[in-house]
Amino acid sequence: MFRRTTALVAAAVAASALVIGSPAIASAQTHASPADSVQRAHPATYTNPISQDFADTFADPTIVRGNDGFWYAYATADPLKSGGQRELIPTAKSSDLINWSFVGDALTQATRPAYISPESTYFAPDVRFINGQYVMYYVATDTTTSPGTDDSAIGVATAPSPTGPWTQADAPVIAPRPAPGGGYLATIDPAELTASDGTRYLYYGSYFGGLWVTQLSADGLHAVGVPTQVAIDNKCEGSFVVHHGGYYYLFASSSNCCAGPTTGYAVSVGRATSPLGPFTDANGISLLTSKVGGTPVVTQNGNRWVGPGHNGVVTDLSGQDYLVYHAIDHNVPYLDAVGGVNRRPMLIDRLDWIGGWPVVRAGAGPSDTPQLAPVTSRGVRAGGRVTGDVRVEADVRAGAGGSAAVVVGDVRAIIDADAGKLIVADRNGHPAVASLPADLDWSTWHNLAVEVRHGAVSVALTEARESGPIVSVQLAVPPGDARGVVRTRVTGDAETANFSANRLFTPVTKAVPTPEVGQLQASDEFNGSSLSPAWTWVRPDASVTVSGGSLNWPVPDGDLAGAGNHVGVLLRDAPAGDYTVETKLTLPLGENTVRNYQQAGLVAYLNDDYASLHSVAIWNTRQVEYARELSYQGQLQFGGVTVGTTADTVWLRLIKRTNPSTGELTFRGASSVDGVHWTLGGTWTFPQGSQPRIGLVALGGSSPAVTAQFDYFRVFAP
Repeated sequence: MFRRTTALVAAAVAASALVIGSPAIASAQTHASPADSVQRAHPATYTNPISQDFADTFADPTIVRGNDGFWYAYATADPLKSGGQRELIPTAKSSDLINWSFVGDALTQATRPAYISPESTYFAPDVRFINGQYVMYYVATDTTTSPGTDDSAIGVATAPSPTGPWTQADAPVIAPRPAPGGGYLATIDPAELTASDGTRYLYYGSYFGGLWVTQLSADGLHAVGVPTQVAIDNKCEGSFVVHHGGYYYLFASSSNCCAGPTTGYAVSVGRATSPLGPFTDANGISLLTSKVGGTPVVTQNGNRWVGPGHNGVVTDLSGQDYLVYHAIDHNVPYLDAVGGVNRRPMLIDRLDWIGGWPVVRAGAGPSDTPQLAPVTSRGVRAGGRVTGDVRVEADVRAGAGGSAAVVVGDVRAIIDADAGKLIVADRNGHPAVASLPADLDWSTWHNLAVEVRHGAVSVALTEARESGPIVSVQLAVPPGDARGVVRTRVTGDAETANFSANRLFTPVTKAVPTPEVGQLQASDEFNGSSLSPAWTWVRPDASVTVSGGSLNWPVPDGDLAGAGNHVGVLLRDAPAGDYTVETKLTLPLGENTVRNYQQAGLVAYLNDDYASLHSVAIWNTRQVEYARELSYQGQLQFGGVTVGTTADTVWLRLIKRTNPSTGELTFRGASSVDGVHWTLGGTWTFPQGSQPRIGLVALGGSSPAVTAQFDYFRVFAP
């Protein structure tokens, strides 16, 4: 059973004894975060957006590494530049994940299958390498199989290379889904996952209908089994799932993707031990509950980027993960006319795993200044020597009866087709062994990666570096075993390609500091029977009372958004400089029922432009939303960020700072369900030199009757 394996181990041991004069790993391209003390010998940097050389909009991006060693990115069908034509799944190519060039459209109207309407467009592609071919899942917005329009479906196409030619299947993977009350559920935003047992799944859906997962056939081209809902409707879209550290992580984007300068898209995540869920956030709250959860991954931070969302995940050659996503420059939000195509270029930023949860740049959010670039060089050549922590990887094809290995010093990671095993052994032959899926296709390419950190060896076999390991093995080795010559070895008809060896990334393990609240400067505990003189009204509301230690505000009909400005706003002057304003709000909105859009909370207010952080009923869900309205080029713009979890009683904060680069005033939202543990949300900005007032607001509907109770209003300064 282990005949080939034994021979391969012996050959690997002999090879590792060679001394070859190649550069040590210490002088190869390496990665370190800005917070780390280790720096590159020759740092390479980039500045977002990374699509700027060829596209001003490249929305809903996903990236794969091709078998040719290049990286390929795919995006939604939009014009790439102002005045341009709509591209049909534009495709770009890069050797370093930073500098990209346009290579053409993946799809054409000439190859459109009969089930897709000529009026349909294509968006949100997801590309994978499955069973020796590239498979693209995409949204067709309109089909010929159902009456009416907006009957979206998930299509699929295959190609022999990342640039095609793509052959579209004659039938959708997921057909249009009629909604119970009429129309069609949003069957959009596909994302494939190959689980650790080899089973393939497809995630899809959006606000209208929620997020779902369906098992796929082994070739990934057909849906099989019964769909399972994994996230509640009216909360999120843009699924992307990775397997990491024993969990499946469901990334999803919330709020409006495309509201110009007030776009509040943001990414949050839940995790589960099964690809079918249930997915819960870091607080244990399910993504299926009415008071829905979700742990923040990235949201806007007050620089030029708003609406960061619809992500993919890509891993560089040092093992560092990156989030690829789109965002909008709030200074230049549209390609052409105001209200037209949103200008959503492609961004990339480091994705850290802190305490078991993914977060962009340790919580710093989207970058708009130079950052250390991903590691994409091949580093040490095969036959060279390495010292220290290292990641060595290669694409392997074991063949029908062969074996392939990645060798790091005296450590061998072996894929044995005869045995159906992944075997890792040290110089003494002490093995760690894992069985591979019985139906693994040995004739196609996979990626075998060996990471050495402080004497611990981790080995992972993935399908083209995607989703997460098909199988992984860990082994503690004697000091020095994982130092020395790096190379690949094969027996039989096995092959290897795309070898690389780089210093292993240094993980970031601490989040960026949270903003300091500081000392209490002013407060109103609402202990009397009337408002203090510090408060003034915009459109007074006579129903508001002060009694029982709270300000009591029956939620009225009307809105604050748009030209109407029907409801009252209770305001007071803000202090000079930086500050934090906080309130405790009780607003029992129940669960699951539709109570659009009853809400109450804090507000920063400037001449009927405002940012409002509130607990709100959004259809069947209850969320914390941070809304923004402003005037842009003579038109009112409105959007919001939804980050954090609400409850009948919730604590809210607005954290005001000044952006030192632009002079803009930044207001960051934060929420808590216990007044102790806070979730930091998105940031909205006000113009330099402006003086927004701060206060309280309630609005959204008087039926069923509900009263917002504000327990206090406090102002802190650092």
